[in-house]
Amino acid sequence: MTRKQKTTQKYIEAQGRLREREPVAILDIGSNSVRLVIYEGLTRSPAVLFNEKVLCGLGRGVAQTGTLNEKAVKRALTAIKRFYQLSSQIGVKDLHILATAAAREAENGPKFIKQVETICSAKVQLLTGSMEAYYAGLGADSGFYKPDGIVGDLGGGSMELTPTSDDAKQGVTTPLGGIRLQESSKGDISQAAKIARQELSNVKLKWPNKSKCFYAIGGTWRNLARLHMFDVGYPLDVVHGYTVKAKDYIEFCKRVSKENLDDFKGIEDISKNRRNLLPFGAISLMSALERLGAKEVQMSATGLREGYLYSLLDDETCNSDALLEATGELAILRSRSPQHGLELADWTGAALKVLGQKETISEERWRKAACNLADISWRSDSDFRAEQSLGIINNAGFNSISHEGRAFLTIVNFHRHQGLGSKHQPPKIAKLATEETAKKARLLAALFRLLYLFSASVEGVLPNLKLVRTGYGNLILEVPEELKVLIGERPKSRLEQLCKEIGEEMTISIV
Repeated sequence: MTRKQKTTQKYIEAQGRLREREPVAILDIGSNSVRLVIYEGLTRSPAVLFNEKVLCGLGRGVAQTGTLNEKAVKRALTAIKRFYQLSSQIGVKDLHILATAAAREAENGPKFIKQVETICSAKVQLLTGSMEAYYAGLGADSGFYKPDGIVGDLGGGSMELTPTSDDAKQGVTTPLGGIRLQESSKGDISQAAKIARQELSNVKLKWPNKSKCFYAIGGTWRNLARLHMFDVGYPLDVVHGYTVKAKDYIEFCKRVSKENLDDFKGIEDISKNRRNLLPFGAISLMSALERLGAKEVQMSATGLREGYLYSLLDDETCNSDALLEATGELAILRSRSPQHGLELADWTGAALKVLGQKETISEERWRKAACNLADISWRSDSDFRAEQSLGIINNAGFNSISHEGRAFLTIVNFHRHQGLGSKHQPPKIAKLATEETAKKARLLAALFRLLYLFSASVEGVLPNLKLVRTGYGNLILEVPEELKVLIGERPKSRLEQLCKEIGEEMTISIV
């Protein structure tokens, strides 16, 4: 093929995306930042196609002057013009524009909103404080598996609090956003603490139950979490789902509000524009935890934007499992046969019952997710498949899974590729799993290692294999006559490994 022929060759659409999805975007005009997030589609677990923010500081000075700063407005409008062009280039048909505290409270807010609507040819939704609280609550529903507690969302101008329930009227808004608290206290930490306590003194919210988990949303709070993870030497970098006892986090927030930030490990990884708000974000969080009597804090990467998208879904989609959807999509994009992953989930579920292994609801979800992810690194060199799998699992934007759940997925995929011998020590993240969880993960890996030698990732094979327990207590792997040729040295060796993991003998029978 000549050079000229190559340039005229028909463009091949990238296959790293799910083709049936239509991009949807949210332009979030906050008190501190203006951000455009474009998602692959309106789904239960939306993947991000594009994400960019500009720290415009629209909320600075609003409490004192009552107006949006002209320089901040100019910077925001410049960013919005760029964002609108980008969303048009990517093919966004549904652009949702959300504006919060700064635009809501400023005298010149309506003028600014009109300018935004002119640029984007779309209506701006000016959210009330209760609406912000409501969508933040839905953000927790979007990002966690059956969340149960109180959601806190810290922005630049306000802090919203709402229980995880369907009643939007329960949410409250307070003027304790990072920028607002910094300005109202004139940069004095002691005064900021007094203001926060006073503002929260009249807040009365009921916990849904006894767990008293506080879900923390907002960029400043996520940066606080990163500092805490560095401080304790946490073995995972993912902030979403990071869980700490409230009393320990309160003590950490006190340190952040009083000590020199330059002395904290990991501070260099946080934007300088964000650092000056950390002490005030710490005051807001600490005050909320104390006032509400929280027992536990879970960090959330999903908030108002994701909650708004969640509100647009039908009931059936809302009730689907975000973890299984996300891992299932990875199977479609990366595995040799997504259907094989589903067969693997069915087969291992039935096998665990035969083995007398009980699963909690969480463990069942983790196992099905592990089956979806079992073959995502097949294109890598065989020596590096474990490494690539771990990189994806540790850093993927999975929601609705705890950090122990990620550890489970990591252990399964590590041993599925590297083997179960003592010389193969799992990565640091495995420390987040209990001994029982790690044991179940190793057992699942042993099943994978055996089954893949029979199926070679081809769908339709596993349903022909059966694990049974005879009346005498013996375990038998039944292989049909037409597949007996697949019984070889390696499958027998893998069967021995499986027997070691379960502590029982097992034989192969041709039926």
